[in-house]
Amino acid sequence: MKSPLLSLSGAVPAEGVDEDVAAHYGDLFREQRALAGGTGFVDLSHRGVVAVTGEDRLSWLHLLLTQHVSELPVGEATEALILSAHGHIEHALYLVDDGTTVWAHVEPGTQEALIAYLESMKFFYRVEVADRTADFAVVHLPAGSIAETPEGVVVRETAYGRDLFLPRADMEPYAAKAGPAAGLLAYEALRVEHHRPRLGFETDHRTIPHELGWIGTAVHLQKGCYRGQETVARVQNLGKPPRRLVFLHLDGSEVHLPPHGTEIRVADEGADGRRIGVVTTSVRHFELGPVALAVIKRNVPVDARLVAGETAAAQEVIVEP
Repeated sequence: MKSPLLSLSGAVPAEGVDEDVAAHYGDLFREQRALAGGTGFVDLSHRGVVAVTGEDRLSWLHLLLTQHVSELPVGEATEALILSAHGHIEHALYLVDDGTTVWAHVEPGTQEALIAYLESMKFFYRVEVADRTADFAVVHLPAGSIAETPEGVVVRETAYGRDLFLPRADMEPYAAKAGPAAGLLAYEALRVEHHRPRLGFETDHRTIPHELGWIGTAVHLQKGCYRGQETVARVQNLGKPPRRLVFLHLDGSEVHLPPHGTEIRVADEGADGRRIGVVTTSVRHFELGPVALAVIKRNVPVDARLVAGETAAAQEVIVEP
């Protein structure tokens, strides 16, 4: 669903799965500074919105998710994953319960597959699952924002800001008074700065939670059984993940950023060196310059100089090897 805010002055559409919202509104670094300073908002209306109602909603979700949600307090934000039977990440959910409904926003286009899975697991539980993407849009306010939240709107508040589940009909009136709009590139730059993985960007078909540092934030290690738990427990107790998420400082003299999927090699091994990972998200940050998230082999030394495509890169540890 294309956002009506693409009609705002200077709006340039994003690409790929984010094409239905604005990448920027004409000044990427100004937009980043505004968000970092606690002003403005980000249009995330392309994200899927899923609602779960019914008196068993929390106890039922607790059986399916990697997070402990059976006693989730009203208004407390959390995030959770759904894993395959082999422990690979299939879905990432960003949740809040308002007392009658669990609201979740998910990656664009993933809500249908998520709902199909949830429907298949209902059995005798008193729950209803609904796709509310057509009715509600996610709007993000940065941490420290003093912008008002409209009465009755569900809010998911974290250390990084507030996600509003705003009725789509209210998007344009809200944008007119919420402050300067910031595009998705500004939002992504701050996500990379904060080392936060994103499904479909930092993940592939074999990613497990340990590789991305999702243990603790999205995976609870002391909860009961869920699909894929055996892999999580085995890696936690007996082994080490095969890959790890790193933060890269890229050579600022390069004109182009290495795109998603760019191969990474160890610099000292030359052009014919072995492939040890890939760039997952690269951005231009208003203070840090060109930076990126990447997934590399666990046993790559933490002080190794890397090359992403043709771009020199220095790594900063996110997930300990």
